[in-house]
Amino acid sequence: MIAPRLHPMVNRRGLTFWTMWLAGAALACALTFSVLYAHFNEFPPQYRVLMMIGVLASVPVYSFLHVYHKRLNYLSGLLRLLGGWLTLVAALAVVIYLSGSPQSLAPGMAVKLIIYGFLAQAATFIPLRFLLNRHNQRLKNERKAVIIGAGELAGKLARQLKPRVPVLGVIAPDAEVDADWVPVPGVPHLGGFDELRDIVQREQVRRVYIALPLDRMVQIESIYVDLLDLAVDVVWVPDFGSMMLLNQSISQIEQFPAIYLNETPLSSHPAAAMAKDLIDRSLALLAIVVLAPVLITCAVAVKLSSPGPVFFRQGRDGCNGTVIHVFKFRSMRMHDDQEVKQATRNDSRVTRVGAFLRRSSLDELPQLINVLRGEMALVGPRPHAIAHNHYYCDKLMAYMARHRIKPGITGLAQVSGFRGETDTLDKMQGRLERDLAYINHWSLWLDIKILIKTPFTLFSRNIY
Repeated sequence: MIAPRLHPMVNRRGLTFWTMWLAGAALACALTFSVLYAHFNEFPPQYRVLMMIGVLASVPVYSFLHVYHKRLNYLSGLLRLLGGWLTLVAALAVVIYLSGSPQSLAPGMAVKLIIYGFLAQAATFIPLRFLLNRHNQRLKNERKAVIIGAGELAGKLARQLKPRVPVLGVIAPDAEVDADWVPVPGVPHLGGFDELRDIVQREQVRRVYIALPLDRMVQIESIYVDLLDLAVDVVWVPDFGSMMLLNQSISQIEQFPAIYLNETPLSSHPAAAMAKDLIDRSLALLAIVVLAPVLITCAVAVKLSSPGPVFFRQGRDGCNGTVIHVFKFRSMRMHDDQEVKQATRNDSRVTRVGAFLRRSSLDELPQLINVLRGEMALVGPRPHAIAHNHYYCDKLMAYMARHRIKPGITGLAQVSGFRGETDTLDKMQGRLERDLAYINHWSLWLDIKILIKTPFTLFSRNIY
């Protein structure tokens, strides 16, 4: 199956972004220069440096926050612009503080420049958004489309396209308008394949979407060849509905089109993987230092609770098949671990101290050591016992795909209500779906949101 997109506003910087950013930055810089020159009769060097830093930093900040995204309307666009601008101002304030020269800036002038800077960018945003909307509406009216196919894929495609593209209808023989087709309002059945050319020419269709099963490749090729001499764009939408895809994408290898079926955002973007690893290890080191009193207290409590070591180390499947030994505070009495069994309610193996550690998730804190060693991440799919993986991999499709990235101390599944015991296949299926959704849609911002939500989910009733 193709995982639904969690973030419809992907982090792309296209022509829309660069046009609006350039216009806003140019007007804001011109206004800043004029205000400073009118006040000081010169352009002070400290303001000059800050303006250069602000212009350069605004690109990643605005891109990260999806400022200037084409799907934003006037109000939401202005609010997102304000959020991006205030974030940029806060970052500049940190730079000023760390440089040790806040006294070199006049507070009144700084407030004035902050207000004028936003107004200048807003003044360029509104007319450019108006022109963009007019342009998009004109293109929408011109891009009449039809869909070839009448199965489940064609129905889903029609529902996705309808809000943005004027879909005139579907083309398929009457016999193929089967039970899988769910009627879409305003998308009628126009006729069969033999009427395709007539329909395209009569209705002035500009785009044809081919949504046929993969077992009809000969027919797909025939339709494509038949449309080559018409002024129409042909878009093939492959039917991968029965396949579990990870971060699917299309690229080009020399003259060969390549469809990536199973690739993670981290493996396709090594720089992003390095950034995540660096941030994870830095935060893990900081957390170990800050939480040292808590770690020591927990260690002493575990040692006094029952005979045995402070830490429990168990082999878990790590990234891409590697086996790692995960650290946890020991929460159970020493027992034979030949048969790995999840803890259950009123489990006799769990000590009183261990019950508190497990319920509050404090037993997971030693995994910061695994993060520091590069074996785990702060956020990612939770590592399961190897025996559990062997059990579930034959029962849940694409179960082992959750190991395509480093396991994490917390994850999307955990903040979505799938913590603790997974005593049914449905619960594990829910956890798996969210783990794969995380892999499909990973971003640093998603990691930050999960880390923020994690403390509010620690005291779960399902943790035994």
